[in-house]
Amino acid sequence: MQDATLEVRERRRERRRSFAIFFSIVLTIYGLINLYIYERLMDAISASSWVHSVFPPVFLFIVLCYLVGQFLERRSSSFVSDLLTWIGSFWLGAMTWFFLASALVDLVRLLNLIFGFIPSLSEENKAIIGAVTSGFILLSMFLGFLNARNIRIKPLRIKIEKPGSTLRIAAISDMHMGSLIGRRMVQQMIRKINSIDADLVLMIGDQVDGNPHPVMELDLGAELKQIRSKHGVFAITGNHEYIGNAETSCAYLEAHGITMLRDATTEVAGVYLVGREDIAAKQFANVERKTLEVLVALLDQSKPLILMDHTPFHLEQAEQNGVDLQLSGHTHHAQIWPWNYITQRVYEVSWGYKKKGNTHIYVSCGSGTWGPPIRIGNTPEIMDITIEFLS
Repeated sequence: MQDATLEVRERRRERRRSFAIFFSIVLTIYGLINLYIYERLMDAISASSWVHSVFPPVFLFIVLCYLVGQFLERRSSSFVSDLLTWIGSFWLGAMTWFFLASALVDLVRLLNLIFGFIPSLSEENKAIIGAVTSGFILLSMFLGFLNARNIRIKPLRIKIEKPGSTLRIAAISDMHMGSLIGRRMVQQMIRKINSIDADLVLMIGDQVDGNPHPVMELDLGAELKQIRSKHGVFAITGNHEYIGNAETSCAYLEAHGITMLRDATTEVAGVYLVGREDIAAKQFANVERKTLEVLVALLDQSKPLILMDHTPFHLEQAEQNGVDLQLSGHTHHAQIWPWNYITQRVYEVSWGYKKKGNTHIYVSCGSGTWGPPIRIGNTPEIMDITIEFLS
């Protein structure tokens, strides 16, 4: 008994250490990027302008909004925490392009030192360039916000060379329910899921955006109960369930009609569903997930196997273990251009369909958003998958 207690305490300490290291790195990067943007924006503001004196505290307030909002939300959601989170989330998106614009300006400055192709700019001209650039970025963020609030249905038809009856699946990933993805967005998601009239509904991780308390306080579980499916609703964990409290989030989802497959399999509608714990379980909870070999070892390989694995790493494992269809999410296809060029290098599939041997793979860019409530360069989606089998 004492050994078990010591093991639990050690897991908790390890989890706290992992969190501390992870967030220390994130906060350091966040601070350095914002310091860089601040210096470049101050360069564009005339020293004689009233904006020059007002800008520093306003900028600091905006930079701190997301951090303070999330801190308050962990204690209890309120109008103040929601407002700060919304302001801070928009800044996370704008920060991306302000950083890129600042880097571009510095590159031009460097080239100008070498080649001298730009005459010296007056303070007025610097201010005009800064204002036009800022206006363009803010307009782009607004259009990206509208895009993110308009979820599309993505049809996908695949053929599996195994006996079975045609199966229609509605699959959704990365809902990120919480302060930003509230009742209206969840209702839109569920309306679109129900319009598919699916045999199965699958949720591919990150249903909850970290902290589960806003989901509970908004009673979003009541909306989840409205999902229609002939054979049930099944879900897996994503990294955000673990960034928050996976046990609380999973219990809440289970209490509202969703079957969680946590390193587990089940046979339903003539197919095997294989649900993996997310790879983040080790990082955030010091929990080793089962290997795919172990999960499928006792399954009848003559029957169709559908794998749900939130993070699309090591896609070759699905092919090697006889999986017919793998569904993943997580990447968001970077959510805001041009970071998708990074996710395309990190993941074999950042967004879309691929076939490896006899294994069909689809990686969704997700239906919700994390951080910035903005999508530029991709469209939020719910998958409408029709599977045809051998007759």
